[in-house]
Amino acid sequence: MPSPLAEALRELALANRIAANEGVLDTFGHVSMRHPGNPQRYFLSRSSAPDMVTPDGLIEYDLDSRPVRDPGAAQYSERVIHGEIYKARPDVMAVCHHHSPAFMPLLITGVDYLPVFHLGAVGGIKPPFWDQRFEFGDTNMLVVKPEEGASLARALGSHVMVLMRRHGVTVIGANVRDCVFRAIQTCRNAEFQVRAMSLGAISSLSEGETRLAGQIPIKTTGLTRSWDYWAMRVGKADGAPAAVRSEGKPRRVAAKKAVGAKKSGKGRRR
Repeated sequence: MPSPLAEALRELALANRIAANEGVLDTFGHVSMRHPGNPQRYFLSRSSAPDMVTPDGLIEYDLDSRPVRDPGAAQYSERVIHGEIYKARPDVMAVCHHHSPAFMPLLITGVDYLPVFHLGAVGGIKPPFWDQRFEFGDTNMLVVKPEEGASLARALGSHVMVLMRRHGVTVIGANVRDCVFRAIQTCRNAEFQVRAMSLGAISSLSEGETRLAGQIPIKTTGLTRSWDYWAMRVGKADGAPAAVRSEGKPRRVAAKKAVGAKKSGKGRRR
């Protein structure tokens, strides 16, 4: 029987693969998880394309984003995004940083994110923007210094998402599944919002609707059903459907590559 930590790491690897398969992550971007038994540590993959993340490729970091032991592999340069958010927000248990095309029109123009359908409520109304240029001048846009990550965490504040001008989005969650759900559904909402804006003025959810609809993942079976469905799609993409229990916890995977048997290269990625 796998240990609880091993199960959590397997879920984190699958989370990266789900986010990639659903179009949130591509070559770049990553999902991390706070250590379930030590809040001063977190796990993030070695530098790898997200759909190639495997449990044995996950690296344990302290909150200063220093590896606990020599990983023997290239590391993501933007890992401070995760470490500084975990440091600033003890309630956060998972972080996803992405550059989804759905969000780029909003990030380029500075137009606020608005929930325009019920599942988009998980991103809130008008989450904050962060512009690296304001505090750090001209950079290559990567968030690689602790002070840059800390600045981003301050901009996030008590929100569930922060929009990074001309760069990407960082989303948090109460657990890995919650974080992935939020990342996927806010990307869908952003796509709907941008498409609707081309037709005219948009009608967004009210504050009350946003508050109530934002509870759908925790007050219905929506989160469980979504995770099961996305895990199944990863399995199909790999030619090996994943078996799941009715309560949504993956029981086993028919083939190792359903959570990633491919070995990643050591090329440096964001």
